[in-house]
Amino acid sequence: MKTTHKGNKSFLPSKICVVCKKEMTWRKSWAKNWKLVKYCSEACRKKKLP
Repeated sequence: MKTTHKGNKSFLPSKICVVCKKEMTWRKSWAKNWKLVKYCSEACRKKKLP
């Protein structure tokens, strides 16, 4: 059995949103700047702490 396959998100890296504290899983659209991702959504980005 393969350790990874399409649809298995358990092998993807994840982070915690600094505003709402929800876990966010890596997305392909975040691939280039994953180290800089802090917020799970635009709503959380707008509510960001100073």
